[in-house]
Amino acid sequence: MNPCYPRHPGLIVSVFGPTRLLRLRLPGSFRIVLRMAETLERVAAPKRSTPRSVFIFRFASTLVLWSIALGIIFSGYELAFFALIGTLGLLSLWEFYGMLDHKNLPNFKITAMICGAVMLCGSFYYFSRIGPGHSYDFEMAVLLFFLLTVFTRQMFDGLRDDAPLRTMAYTIFGLLYVLWLYNFITKIVYVVPRSPTGAVTGQFYVLYLIAITKFSDMGAYLTGSLIGRHPLIPHISPKKTWEGFFGALAFSLLASWGMFKLMPGHLSVLNWTHATVLGLLLGFAAVIGDLAESIVKRSTGVKDSGNLLPGIGGALDLVDSLLFTAPLLFFYLRLVIRLD
Repeated sequence: MNPCYPRHPGLIVSVFGPTRLLRLRLPGSFRIVLRMAETLERVAAPKRSTPRSVFIFRFASTLVLWSIALGIIFSGYELAFFALIGTLGLLSLWEFYGMLDHKNLPNFKITAMICGAVMLCGSFYYFSRIGPGHSYDFEMAVLLFFLLTVFTRQMFDGLRDDAPLRTMAYTIFGLLYVLWLYNFITKIVYVVPRSPTGAVTGQFYVLYLIAITKFSDMGAYLTGSLIGRHPLIPHISPKKTWEGFFGALAFSLLASWGMFKLMPGHLSVLNWTHATVLGLLLGFAAVIGDLAESIVKRSTGVKDSGNLLPGIGGALDLVDSLLFTAPLLFFYLRLVIRLD
């Protein structure tokens, strides 16, 4: 041993890597520090999610969301209901444009977010204060203003091949696909007549809508996981199966019957025929809504729209099926049951 080094255990480190041109003997205390650093790195390294952990996170997130939603719905407090709807809507729109950014697809995110906020706030005000009649005019005015704003915004950007068309198309599609469809939830609340005391009653139809939609998602997941063998549309979503599709219809139908049986007074405009037809229609629309977001996610190369909700993903992952079921329920109430 070289007499220049102290006689106690140490660690030999090659300064120049595998060439071993220069080696230093480090004292034992340094070796302890290095081992502690390695341990911390192993602890900090991300762990792969297991099916059990995903289920636990998903169940916890679902429990929290249902607790908040039920508390607001049964309270009848309109501002709280609007705050919940508005927050989820704007978060979903932001996540949509975030997915476009992930793929470097051009868009006017800020312009769309401002117009989206105006649409949500204005629709709530007009529907709650004035009624459905003039609210549709307001919504069309916002969409027209948004279209003009996007064209005006594009005039200040350079013209590069088809970039202006793609930018405007992605921006307009985001507002229509996410927020315009999602805003039908607000319309459902106010298209149903108020109670004799003036309290809103439409929120119970939103609860009915959410229950059927989520039971459809649950039925597709459980049935597809247990007995799924035949792919539904593999080039869009390889894990979805025909067995899961029919499971979604069965679960949504049962949910519709169950909600109508449990809440006949709150769902007074429905009957057993309506409950049966809506159970099947909304279950089908929920599957289409889920597949629609799968197209967007596959096109932009992302797994989830965000990471806001552990085990679920982002806000858009939460409401994707509602984007198709909410308009369907609204038009059923308007055109079939003929609510004004």
